[in-house]
Amino acid sequence: MHIRNAFTDDIPIIRDIAYKTWPIAFRDILKPQQIDYMLDMMYSATSLAEQIDIKGHRFLLAFFYDLENTNNESGQRECRYIGYSSYELNFDKTGKTKIHKIYILPKFQGSGCGKAMIKEIEKIARFNNSGILSLNVNRSNRAITFYKNFGFKIINEENIDIGNGFFMEDYVMEKVL
Repeated sequence: MHIRNAFTDDIPIIRDIAYKTWPIAFRDILKPQQIDYMLDMMYSATSLAEQIDIKGHRFLLAFFYDLENTNNESGQRECRYIGYSSYELNFDKTGKTKIHKIYILPKFQGSGCGKAMIKEIEKIARFNNSGILSLNVNRSNRAITFYKNFGFKIINEENIDIGNGFFMEDYVMEKVL
């Protein structure tokens, strides 16, 4: 598995993974209407471009080379994207690195991809003199255990009104680096 920086040209890849992971990740937590609303709000091509170009979110893509399939024209191995993450250095000028997203295709969850993404963001944060990783996670999300296993601690709760009568009911978790 490999990790690389993602750019606006990669928005279709990010959207594809989001639309494959979100309905499964949140089916027991959120109503389908809220999932659809949030996907449209956070993963439209316009929203993702704004996150990258204006808000300073940096995206990473996890991938591997498919050894069984090659591109017939060039003979190169096909690249299979299996997950993405996004983070922001110096979030709200606090010196913290905020992890905004980590999503792995269901088939590859438990493969070490999420762990590799967190380690990569940790490495980048340290390189940029950030002493704390921060993230929000839905209070009913089973990923809470995943984050706790990496040393994140719950420090607060937030109810964020995202419009249309929907709320994000999150824990704020942090890890001191």
